[in-house]
Amino acid sequence: MTKVARPISVIICAYTEARWDDLLAAVESVRRQTLPPDEIIVVIDHNPALLARARSMIGGAQVIANSEARGLSGARNTGLSVARGAIIAFMDEDAVAAEDWLATLDTHYAEPEVVGAGGAIKAAWAHGRPSWFPEEFDWVVGCTYTGMPVAPAPVRNLIGCNMSFRREVFARAGSFKDGIGRIGTLPVGCEETELCIRLAQIWPQSVLRYDPQARVRHTVPAARARWGYFRSRCYNEGRSKALVAKLVGSRDGLATERSYTLRTLPLGVARGIGDALRGDGAGLLRAGAIIAGLIVTTAGYGVGQVESLLEARRAPVTIATAPEPASDTGSR
Repeated sequence: MTKVARPISVIICAYTEARWDDLLAAVESVRRQTLPPDEIIVVIDHNPALLARARSMIGGAQVIANSEARGLSGARNTGLSVARGAIIAFMDEDAVAAEDWLATLDTHYAEPEVVGAGGAIKAAWAHGRPSWFPEEFDWVVGCTYTGMPVAPAPVRNLIGCNMSFRREVFARAGSFKDGIGRIGTLPVGCEETELCIRLAQIWPQSVLRYDPQARVRHTVPAARARWGYFRSRCYNEGRSKALVAKLVGSRDGLATERSYTLRTLPLGVARGIGDALRGDGAGLLRAGAIIAGLIVTTAGYGVGQVESLLEARRAPVTIATAPEPASDTGSR
């Protein structure tokens, strides 16, 4: 395929040597694109040993240290600070892109109103999908979930593992907000959601396009296929959503979530019950997981709201002090 005139930068952030093989596979998949990027930027998040190893062993990429606060937001912002592309794409270090990933994303930028494009994220379960894990909750493991469009369509926000933006997005809307994204293994998120909503509020005519044909495969380790992680991720997603709502307003911050809760989840419960009636006993487990996931996420949102209220009430108090007495050394 002939390279078009839109230079593309790809930013991949990494924080742990435990994903070393995944990181190498991610970089290699970007190198093999039918539409090759102009640069690959690997940002190492406050891990000197991993930084040294990556600089010595990863060729064909610019490897840099996160110069901002620890966490995914700071790492992405560090990558943005050095990226030169007109289009800037992001992919996780434990994902592998299909060969036409960038080519598919790039087609959408032929339309001037499209300022961001993202695609499907297929879960690659290390030990197989648990029978109880509902596809409606694949967002828990950072992947495309049931309820998302099945054909190219405008969306409110893109998903961090597979997203791209025009450079001017960051000039208009600013960068990823620190204090909201994932830090190490802490299962929080929503930094890209907040950015996308902020962008729409600043630039109402802009369009974010989701295309399920722009595919990446996202590794899901055994630790994330357990009920404990599911529960923790749902709870922290609720807390993160409360922060997003505080920053951008609940109307925009929860618009997609309302539709998801009122339409997608009831259909998922009904589907699980129907599967059970047809002989799939795990259908009841999936229906139960949907209900439990909604309850836990809602609880996290409530806790996040309370935390925001308490923080707002903790205004700094200035205590007036009496002036120092005058010195007795002066003349009377």
